[in-house]
Amino acid sequence: MNSLTLAPTADPDRRFWFIAGMGLAALVLPTLWDFLFGEWSSYSQGHEVLLLGAAAWLFYRQANTIAALPDRPADWSPILILALGLTLYAFGRTQQFLRLEILSLYFVLVSVLACFKGWAVLRHIWFVLLFLLFVVPLPFSAIVVVTGPLKEAVSVVASTVLGWAGYPVGHVGVVITVGQYQLLVAEACAGLHSMFILEAMGLLYSNLMNYKSWLRNVLLAVLVVPLSFVANVLRVMILVVVTYHFGDRVGQGFLHNFAGLVLFGLALALIGGADRVLGAVLPERFRR
Repeated sequence: MNSLTLAPTADPDRRFWFIAGMGLAALVLPTLWDFLFGEWSSYSQGHEVLLLGAAAWLFYRQANTIAALPDRPADWSPILILALGLTLYAFGRTQQFLRLEILSLYFVLVSVLACFKGWAVLRHIWFVLLFLLFVVPLPFSAIVVVTGPLKEAVSVVASTVLGWAGYPVGHVGVVITVGQYQLLVAEACAGLHSMFILEAMGLLYSNLMNYKSWLRNVLLAVLVVPLSFVANVLRVMILVVVTYHFGDRVGQGFLHNFAGLVLFGLALALIGGADRVLGAVLPERFRR
C-alpha cells in the first residue's frame, strides 16, 4: 500500500509578509501618489522616494532577523494601536491632514509587526522608523522662520567668495547680481530641505558604517549641518558662474536641476571626508 503524503503547508511567515505587505501597500500607495503627484505635491521636495527606497532596503536587511523572533504572546495592545492608527489614517485622509495621515502609517506599521512578533521587534527596526521620520514634510511655519536667514547667509557667503575670485558680484538681501543678471536665492537653494535629507543620509552613513563609538556618530551627525550649508553655497556659486558665462537661460534651465544633483554629490563627499578626519583625530577608543 502506498503511503499518503500530505502536501507541505504554506510557510506562515511568508503568508503573513504577503498579507501585511499588500495591506500596507493599499494604505501607503494612495498617500504616496497624492504626496508626489497629486493635491499635496507642493509639500514634496522630491527626495521622498529616495528615502523610502533606502528605508525599504534597511527593513529588508532585518527581515530574516525579524522572522527568526519567536511569535508574540497573547497581547491586545498591538491590536488597539493598529485600530488607533487606522482611525487616524482615515481621519487624516478624509480631512486632508497630510502629516497626520503619514504619521498614522507609522502606528500601522509598528502595530502590524508587533501583532506578529511582539514589541521586541522595535529593537531591530528602531533606526528604520527614525529614518522614515525624514519623509514627513516640514511644518510651513518652521520653513518660513529658518529659510529666511539661511537664504541671506547663502547669498552673503556665495557673493563674497565669488567677489574674491574676481567676478563682478554683489547682493541685496537674497538677490545676487552678477554682470547684467540677477539671481534670486529661492527656498530650494537655501538649504533647509537639503539639510533635512542630508541629515538623513548622514545618519544612514553612520548606521551602515556600524560605528560603536557614540562620540563619532554624534559628531558626524552634527557636522552634517555645516557641511550641507557649504554644499548649498557651492551650488549657488556654480549657478552664478554658469549664468555669468552662458546666460540666464542656461543657468536656470537644465543646469539648475543638475546643480541639485551636484549638491548632494558634494555633500556626501564632504560627509565622507569629515568621517575620515574624525577617524584620524579621535582617540583609538572612539574610532570604532
